Amino acid sequence: MGYHCVVLAKQVPDTHRITGQVMNDDGTVNRSALPAIFNPEDLNALEMALQIKDRFGGRVTVVTMGLPAAAKVLREALFRGADDAILVTDIRCAASDTLATSYILSCAVKKLEYDIVLCGRQAIDGDTAQVGPQLAEKLGITQITYIESLEALDDKTIQVRRNIGNGWQSVKAKLPVLLTVVGDANAPRVAAAKCLMKYKKARAPVEVTQQIKAMNPDAVDAEVKELTTMQCDALEAKGLLIKQWNLDDIEADLTWCGRNGSPTKVHRIQSVVLAAKESKDIEPTDEGLAAMIHELIDDKIIA
Repeated sequence: MGYHCVVLAKQVPDTHRITGQVMNDDGTVNRSALPAIFNPEDLNALEMALQIKDRFGGRVTVVTMGLPAAAKVLREALFRGADDAILVTDIRCAASDTLATSYILSCAVKKLEYDIVLCGRQAIDGDTAQVGPQLAEKLGITQITYIESLEALDDKTIQVRRNIGNGWQSVKAKLPVLLTVVGDANAPRVAAAKCLMKYKKARAPVEVTQQIKAMNPDAVDAEVKELTTMQCDALEAKGLLIKQWNLDDIEADLTWCGRNGSPTKVHRIQSVVLAAKESKDIEPTDEGLAAMIHELIDDKIIA
C-alpha cells in the first residue's frame, strides 16, 4: 500500500567549526561566518523515511522552514532519494522560537496527507529537542521520541525501538505518528548519482528571482516577475520546481508566528572562555617553527 513520510529538516550552522573568530562580542555566534549544513539528526530521520519507502513503498516529502538559502538542504534531500520538497520561507517567520516554529510547521504539515512524520531528535544549533514533540501536539497525533530503529510496520500499526538512556524500549502505536530519530539510528546514505543529475538544477521560486536579479540588475520589478514566472513554469514542467509556501499559503495565524508568537526570553548570556590546560611558547622564527613541527610529528599529532 505504501506510506507517505513527511520529514522535517533544518539548515543549521556547522557548530563543529566554532572558533573565537566567529563569536560576536555579546557571546552569540555569527552564523554567517560558519558554513550551513543539513542538521545531522534530520539526516537520520530522512534515512529512516527512505528505508520505509524502500521496504514498504510510498513516497517521502521533505519540508524545511528558513531563509531562501535553506533550499540547499532540500536539494540534498532530493539527491538522496526524497520525492518532493517544500520550502516554507517568509520574513514574518523571523525570530521564531520553538513554539512559533512548531506552529508554523504544523500549518504546513496539515496541508499534506501523511502517515508518518519524522524529524531529528534535536538541532545542533539549539539542542532543545522541543520542536518535534510540540509539533506532534499541534497536529494532535501520537509521538514517539528517541527512535533507534524501526521494528515493524504493518498496515496502520508501527513498532519502533527507542533509547531511554540506560536501556531501550519497544513501542507500538497506530498511525499517523510522529517520530524523533537519534543519531545512532542509522548511517545516512550518500547522494545517488542518478538523483544528483536529475535534481541538480532544481530551484525554489525565490532562488529563481535572486538569480534573475543578479543577471539583470537594471530590470524593473515587472520584468523580474515575468521572467521568474516563465522560468518557474519551465522548471515545473521538468519536475524541478521546489514548492515554496509563505505564511498566507499555509493559512497561519500571524499572532502565533515570528517574534509575536515566541514567548521565550533570554534571561542571561554567559560567556565561556576556552583555555588550553597546557601551553608552550614558540619562537617566531624558522627554527622555532621547525622544532614545533618535529614535536608534533614525534607525538603523532600530524604525519
